[in-house]
Amino acid sequence: MIDYNSKLNKNIASIQTSKIRKYFDLAAKMDNVISLGVGEPDFLTPWHVRQAAISALEDGTTRYTDNLGLSRLRQAISDYLKRFALDYDPTTQIIATVGGSEAVDLALRTLLNEDDEVLIPEPCYVCYDPITRLIGGKVVSIPLSKENVFKLTPAALKAKITDRTKILILSYPNNPTGAIMEQDDLEAIVPILIENDIVVISDEIYAELNYTDKKHVSIASLIGMKERTILVGGFSKTYSMTGWRLGYVCGPPPLIKEMIKIHQYTIMCAPTISQIAGIEALVNGDDDIKRVKDDFNHRRNYITEAFNRIGLTCYHPQGAFYVFPCIKTTGLSSDEFCERLLYEQHVAVVPGNAFGDSGEGHIRVSYCYSIKHITEALKRIETFINNINN
Repeated sequence: MIDYNSKLNKNIASIQTSKIRKYFDLAAKMDNVISLGVGEPDFLTPWHVRQAAISALEDGTTRYTDNLGLSRLRQAISDYLKRFALDYDPTTQIIATVGGSEAVDLALRTLLNEDDEVLIPEPCYVCYDPITRLIGGKVVSIPLSKENVFKLTPAALKAKITDRTKILILSYPNNPTGAIMEQDDLEAIVPILIENDIVVISDEIYAELNYTDKKHVSIASLIGMKERTILVGGFSKTYSMTGWRLGYVCGPPPLIKEMIKIHQYTIMCAPTISQIAGIEALVNGDDDIKRVKDDFNHRRNYITEAFNRIGLTCYHPQGAFYVFPCIKTTGLSSDEFCERLLYEQHVAVVPGNAFGDSGEGHIRVSYCYSIKHITEALKRIETFINNINN
C-alpha cells in the first residue's frame, strides 16, 4: 500500500480546499437551494461577443497564438486601460492569461524566493494565500476592519513590514467586502511602498464595478508606482465571461520577460477563441458594462437595505458585487451560521473566514443574481434569524 501522504509536496499538503467550493458542492447535492455564494454574474456573455467567437470557429481560427496573446488583443487591452490613465506597450508589457488567477500566479512565481514575505490585506480573494504558500513564500496577513470600511491604512501597512517584505497584494474593488480605495487612500500608502522597495500586485478585475461618482483609480497610475506594480485584470466579471477563462497581466518589461517563460512552459497561450471574444468585448462592450453596472447597483442598494432591516449590520459596499454583513449578533460563528442556514433554510452563502481570519463574524453574499432570486433568499434568511432569536 502506497503512503501517498509521504509523496506529496509539503506545500500542497498544508493547503485546505476553498470554502467557497465546499458550500457550492454541498448545495449541489440538495433540493430547492438558493445560492448567493458564487461570484459569477447571472448575465449571459453579450451576444455580439459570442457571435465573434462563433464566427472565429466557423473560420477555423483554432490554432495556437503567440505566447503573449494575439497582438490585436494586447493592443485592445492597452487601448482600454488608457481610460484609467495607464499606458502599457502591447509588445512588451502585456500577457493574455488564463483568467486573472493565472496572472496572480505568474507574478508571484516570478518574484518570490523561499521565505520572502507577501503582505495580504484580509479579508481577500481566496487564491492569494495558497498560491503564495505553494511557491514557498511567507504570508503576512494585514487584518482590515469595517471601522475603516476595509481599506488598507498607512498604519496597518507599516506595522507588518519587515526586512523580508517583498510584495503587497492589493485588491480593490475588493472581493469579498465590496470596499474600494480612492486616490487619496492610495496616495497615502505610496511613500511607504517606495521607501521599503515593495512591489505591488494590483488585482483590479472589478475596476468597472465602482458605484461612486468617481472613476476607479489604479495604483499603477500614481507617480512612482507603474515601475513597481504588476496589474491584473480580466473579462469574467465586467463582461460576464467567467467560463471563457481570459485575463491579462501588465507590468514592467523586465518582469513580463520573465513571466512569459512560466506562461509558455505551463500554458502556451490563452484559448484562441476566448481571445477573439475578448477583442470584441473590449472594442464594442461599453454599453454592456453600463447595463450590467446599473443592474448591479440596483441590487446592491436593495440587498444592503434588506440585511440592515433584518438585523445583520451591513455597510454599503462601493464596488464589486458582494455584501459582507456582520452576523455576530446571532452568537454563531461564520461556519455555524452558513451550515445551519444551508440545512435549515436551503440558502447557500460563504463564511467570512473563507477570506482570512479577519472575516470571521461575517458572511459573504453575492448579489450577482436576479432580484427575484435575492428576494426569496432574504425571506429565508430573515426566517432563519427569527428562529435563532426566538
